[in-house]
Amino acid sequence: MRVRATTLTAAILLTALTACGSSNDDADSATRKPAASDTPASPTKPAQPEKGLAFGKAAQTTAADGTGVLEITPDTVVFTKTASGETAANGVFVVVTMKDKAMTAVAADEPAPISGGGWKWMAPDGEMVAYDTGNSSNVTIDKYNNADPVQPGSYQWRMQAFDLTPAQAKGGTLIYIDGAEKAVRWQMPSTDTGPNVAEVKKQLQ
Repeated sequence: MRVRATTLTAAILLTALTACGSSNDDADSATRKPAASDTPASPTKPAQPEKGLAFGKAAQTTAADGTGVLEITPDTVVFTKTASGETAANGVFVVVTMKDKAMTAVAADEPAPISGGGWKWMAPDGEMVAYDTGNSSNVTIDKYNNADPVQPGSYQWRMQAFDLTPAQAKGGTLIYIDGAEKAVRWQMPSTDTGPNVAEVKKQLQ
């Protein structure tokens, strides 16, 4: 009888302890703050395309080889099917003139295209077009064909031509990769724009 009583008492105590532990676990679960992993992750927003500068807005850029600062200002853009005795292979030449000004006490220049820098055109659908596509390399304008380093305190007129399809040319983005491999963008108009349109057209004949 004594053995049975002892066994019964142990069983009662074990049951009580188990119930107590379960009650405490439930209380802790109710008051515990959800861990970071318990909270559903909020959906990430898709990256938005970088908005370019307005056409005609100056940009401070690092010159070739990281030497000096070149301020570049797109000045005039002309859309034409023919230029310098050439016909656009893809439909339209987009000719952009720009003012390059040295801003420091050393000569500054645009990086050479072979280095991966210089000028590119991005079509509205995102397609990148190189400066030498089609017949663009044959387009020249005497006043704007400067290519020497810009000396301190001075500026040069330069130009870049692209041979594009009409769809590529309409609403495109002009991109310049500077000496620090930083991209500067300008949103381009779809029609002739700038203070020197008449002069540029005359020189393109």
